Amino acid sequence: MHQEANAQVLRTDSPNYLGILACLDGYMNIAMEQTEEYVNGQLKNKYGDAFIRGNNVLYISTSKRTLAEGA
Repeated sequence: MHQEANAQVLRTDSPNYLGILACLDGYMNIAMEQTEEYVNGQLKNKYGDAFIRGNNVLYISTSKRTLAEGA
């Protein structure tokens, strides 16, 4: 059964992302839907789909807090 989850992805550098985690592989590569891009806590862009390379990922959180709230 495939289940999507809201997720926050923090990278080792800016920007960071909020969206729906659609897929994650063994290399921590991430596919997200309804993705929002944040730089210094400020919303900069919205994307339908986004792919984030795993070597840039610091951590993934399913916390309900948002980057704008200081997560």
